[in-house]
Amino acid sequence: MKTNEDSIIQQRITRSIYIIRDQKVLMDSDLAELYGVETKRLNEQVKRNIERFPEDFMFQLSEEELENLKSQFATSSYSSFASWGGRRNRPFMFTEQGVAMLSSVLNSPTAIQVNISIMRVFVSMRTWAMNNDDLLNKINELNANQTANNEHIQHIYQVIEELLRPSLGERRLIGFNRDDS
Repeated sequence: MKTNEDSIIQQRITRSIYIIRDQKVLMDSDLAELYGVETKRLNEQVKRNIERFPEDFMFQLSEEELENLKSQFATSSYSSFASWGGRRNRPFMFTEQGVAMLSSVLNSPTAIQVNISIMRVFVSMRTWAMNNDDLLNKINELNANQTANNEHIQHIYQVIEELLRPSLGERRLIGFNRDDS
């Protein structure tokens, strides 16, 4: 059963997920805060076990990506960047698989519970995205049907218009024809 505290943690996790390099990722400082450890300590554990974190599990932001992320926070109401303004190194970003691997590196009860919450958030995001794809497909299908229906309706209007205003072009006139010649 989901408690109010679980819900709050999952909301914090959801706000901490960024899309960088077309991947959903969490920043090392956000993870450290969730785990209740210093970012420096988290990164030390990762570096001691670096073979567990290939590039598709974890990567370091480039300068350009970092500047882009900072500029997004300048216009955002959520500002986690305030807590790491004096940072000397570019942050590490962890994919879902990298977060799962963190559970083997950080082996505390808090880390285990936070990892469970993070995995649940990723699963719910995937579920939402799949449902969203279904909805998008249905909208596209309706648009295609609407276009076909519009063509049929347009044809019906043309037929009705012809019935109401018959063409007089090729009809013979009825009645007395007076020939002026």
